[in-house]
Amino acid sequence: MNNIVSRATGPAKIRVGVVGLGHWSEYGHLPSLKLLPEYELTAVYSRNADKAASLVARHGFKYAASSLQELVSHPEVDLVLVLTPAFQHEEGIRAAILAGKDVYCEWPLTPSTALSRELLELADTAGVRTLVGLQRRLNPGYRYVRDLLERGEIGEIRSVRLHVSVQYFQKERPASLYYTIPEENFSSLLSIYGGHFLDALFTTMVGFPQSLSALTVNQFKEVTLIETGEALPHSSPDQVVLAGTFANGAVLTVHLEAGKRNNSGVQLDITGSKGDLKISNPTSFGDAFNRIEIARGDSQPLIALAIPPEYEWVPPSELRASVVELADLYVAHARDVATGSTLAPTFADALRMHELMDAIVESDRTGQRVPLSFSTPG
Repeated sequence: MNNIVSRATGPAKIRVGVVGLGHWSEYGHLPSLKLLPEYELTAVYSRNADKAASLVARHGFKYAASSLQELVSHPEVDLVLVLTPAFQHEEGIRAAILAGKDVYCEWPLTPSTALSRELLELADTAGVRTLVGLQRRLNPGYRYVRDLLERGEIGEIRSVRLHVSVQYFQKERPASLYYTIPEENFSSLLSIYGGHFLDALFTTMVGFPQSLSALTVNQFKEVTLIETGEALPHSSPDQVVLAGTFANGAVLTVHLEAGKRNNSGVQLDITGSKGDLKISNPTSFGDAFNRIEIARGDSQPLIALAIPPEYEWVPPSELRASVVELADLYVAHARDVATGSTLAPTFADALRMHELMDAIVESDRTGQRVPLSFSTPG
């Protein structure tokens, strides 16, 4: 390890070791962790030693590890963050679990359901805590909407309509996004944006449908890397349409679309027997906070709702909306560690998302409506 003077650490601190140092690490994870008093940035590992040293200097890590094994086995690391691309996650996850360390991994957990199930079982056997980056479910606005629905503010749900459109996953992409092109990397519109938004919709707000039908379409048969002009074959869907039904007979419609040039964003409409809720955002992943509106009764205008202060878990800051969701996940984990609660999403939640993706692919392949069932409890 680098010979860096250690800071005194109180017993309540969760000491963090980080593997993977891309843009989202510095934009999202490190500012979130530095904002929260429950955490301390302890160690960082990168195959590029100069990059690791630079992060130590900029963000106050105590150590730069010379290897992955050195980081996961360090006695001052309690929680390992695996922030590499999805096809590289397995190495960091296995190393952390075998070292007996709690582990956070970005979503998608791995490129395959079978591998994600194997890693969940490995973690359960080792008795370590797991976290997965399905942080969108902890958005304060979504938690508020859940409670509005549970209180019957718009009556019984009759329909749920979600539209997510993103500028990302265009036909031309930066070379840094090379890993989103091969289908086997499981880093597409459906897996990334579908995973995040469907998890938030179903786990936080309205519950899972009983069955669904899916249509997935690949409109970009070839993707070009902007910097080099290299054209690569592409087979992942750019458009995903879902239809389903809930236990009470309510209907579900979802449209995910990639490569949208203009007017991208999110709109969720929930129709109730006594009124309507609308959640909207001009970005699908970015700076803006959700707008929540409600109308009760007949022919009434939508009225904007302010999120009550008790839903805000994160201290006041300049963090943008997408980063606040991530900070909420870290708050949830700290509470889980301190109190034994189960607020933060785990590898079991990731497996449930994998199984949902499998059902979507199966429905599209067969042209049939498929029932939903999961191997892990909700």
